[in-house]
Amino acid sequence: MAKKSLLKKTAQFKAGLAVRRKVLGAKYTDASVAAGEVDPFMADLQQFVTEYCWGTVWCRKGLTHKTRSMLNLAMLATLGRTHELALHVRGALNNGVTKDEIKEVFLHAGVYGGVPAAVEAFRVARQVFAEDKR
Repeated sequence: MAKKSLLKKTAQFKAGLAVRRKVLGAKYTDASVAAGEVDPFMADLQQFVTEYCWGTVWCRKGLTHKTRSMLNLAMLATLGRTHELALHVRGALNNGVTKDEIKEVFLHAGVYGGVPAAVEAFRVARQVFAEDKR
């Protein structure tokens, strides 16, 4: 017998899930959400991320998904969040951000967030590019 999902599939959740799957890919998103389906510890995080990050902010009309991806890259690089950075480099490519644009974002982040952050961001992006083969 399948366990009942712990997630509330609100309209905002469903909209966020669609955008999240489009940007980050279905395989990654479905695996992340699946943890929240049955794990009480992860359920609230998955609900929050899918509903508010993706369903509210990413669904707003004020910026394109491409622009949002570029902003994410700059912030994640500056903060040194390399796991999330790799994920969002892939998402940026899915949203039409070119490798040259990613390079420019990281150079810009280096000026305002620090050269070590830019060096690490370039390292992460290079690894993603090698795996992605676009």
